[in-house]
Parts: sequence; structure tokens; C-alpha cells
Amino acid sequence: MIAGKRQMAAAAVNRAPLRRLSGWRGVLILNYHRVGDAQASDADRSLWSATAEQFDAQLSELSRQADVIGPGDLEEVVRRGRGRHVMLTFDDGYRDNYEIAFPLLRAYDMPATFFLTTGFLDQPRAAWWDEIAWMLRHAKTPLPDVEAAIALQTTRYKRLVASQTERFLDRLAEETGAGRCDPRIGAREWMTWDMAREMRDNGMFIGGHTVDHPILSSLPAASQEQQVRGCAARLEAELGEPMRLFAYPVGSRQAFTDETARILRRARVRQAFSFYGGHQRAHAWDPLDIPRTHVGPWCDTRMLRAMLSLPQVLARAR
Repeated sequence: MIAGKRQMAAAAVNRAPLRRLSGWRGVLILNYHRVGDAQASDADRSLWSATAEQFDAQLSELSRQADVIGPGDLEEVVRRGRGRHVMLTFDDGYRDNYEIAFPLLRAYDMPATFFLTTGFLDQPRAAWWDEIAWMLRHAKTPLPDVEAAIALQTTRYKRLVASQTERFLDRLAEETGAGRCDPRIGAREWMTWDMAREMRDNGMFIGGHTVDHPILSSLPAASQEQQVRGCAARLEAELGEPMRLFAYPVGSRQAFTDETARILRRARVRQAFSFYGGHQRAHAWDPLDIPRTHVGPWCDTRMLRAMLSLPQVLARAR
């Protein structure tokens, strides 16, 4: 139903009169997670933003319709307040970012920023959302609507304080009869540090996404600081440069706090990215709450063209 409404809105926006009314200025920052064939995976399929073919088509459209910039240009573009630009970002550090997205970005000579959850590279295992999906897909009693069940349990997990999360996963493992996901299954999902270095050396940008991907607002300040500082230390050790870019895990308005921002300032992070929709408007600049909008499999080239024309309608902040 939601995808259908988006497509109807895109059809309306793509009509010439509405395109002429669009007068936005700033940067539309598109956020991806995974690229490839979601149906071939037991993980959380809602994390796939596009197939390889869809991503190729999106980059082709962007090459004709937009000026794609990197994070080093972002503040100056916003300060100037002229033109409309796009920035591409990816969260978590999935291996398909390297195997599928990276070659396509290079082919189109476009930069993108990849936010890495360093613990998944150091000790590869299933992320909590993928483990939830795995347990429900392997339940001893098949579920009538497993995708809805995954969405429900993931939402419940996000509402927990950090001290409750492992108990939640243990209980779900028992209730489904699936047990906990073997870490070796999740180990295949993540890029390596060599891959990250290759991407960085070929025009991509690398930022931090914590050590373990907790919802930072659920943690006490000391634990938040450990997640940020630990992530920064691993990035610097492996890439030889300080962590200046950061993306909040989950990224909703409730996922980070003023204390989180203070911790990032102390860690000398220059830009931090949220994930509750919207676009970066000209002259409206908070370097520690830079809005990004979600890209999902519903985003065909017509939808992308509409988002580029009128992000204040199709990329609204939630």
C-alpha cells in the first residue's frame, strides 16, 4: 500500500507542471544498506535497497540528472545555497557493498560514503536484525507471514534498553525452536578491512557506525562513548586516518541524543548522519544531524527522478 502511494505520487510529480514548481536547493542524501538478490538470503530482506540491475539504473539516472558529491563538498554546497546535489551513503558494511555496489560506482565515476560497524569486520557474525530474521525463518512451526513477524520482532527489539537485548534474542531462539544463529552463517555477510581499504583508495569515503550497532540512546553515556571511541580507534588503525564521518545506528530521532552529539564532538567527528528522511536544505546546517532518506526496492528510475524533482514531498522527514 505504501509503495503504491509512492508510485502514484511519483507519477504526479513527473508531470511537467509540477516539475516546474520545484524550487528546492540543497543536497538529497540517499541511504542504502544492501544491493543484490534479497530472496536468496535468510537475513532481513527489508535491508535490501536495490537489485544490482536497479542500482545500475539509478546510477545511470543520477549521471544524467544530478551532481553527485562526496562529504568533503557537502558543507560548502550547503553554505553556497545554490544548485541541487545528491550524496550516496551505505550503512553497516555488508560485503555486497564491495562486490556489487563498488564496481558500479567506479564505472559511473561516482563517490559514495560507507559507514562501517567495525565489530562486524573484526568478529563477523549475524547482526541482531539478521539473527531475528534467521530464527523466524527457521522456526520449528512455519509462520503464516514470516516477513510481518520479522518486522514486528525487529520493532520490539528497537524499543528495548541495551541490557534487555540478549535476553530478548535468547527467548526468541527458544520460542521459535530455531536456536541462536551460528556465527559462521553471519560471517559471510561482511566486507573485510582489505576491501574497505581498496574502496577508500579508489575514491570512496569510509565512516563509522559504532562497534556493535546498538541504538545509542538506549545506552548510558559511558557505553555510548565506548561504542564511538572503539569504532574510531579501529578505523584509524586499519585505514590510517581519523574518523571524521559517522552515521547513527537506526538513525531515527529517538536513536541518538544531545549526549550522543557531545560524545561525537569530543571524538572530533565533523559530520554525523541521521536516517529519518528529509533532505539537507540550503543554509540549514547541523553538522551532527545531517538528514538522509531511505532507498528501497520501490525506487525505480521514475521514482528517483521524482525524488530529485521534489524531495520535500517524496523525501519528507518522518
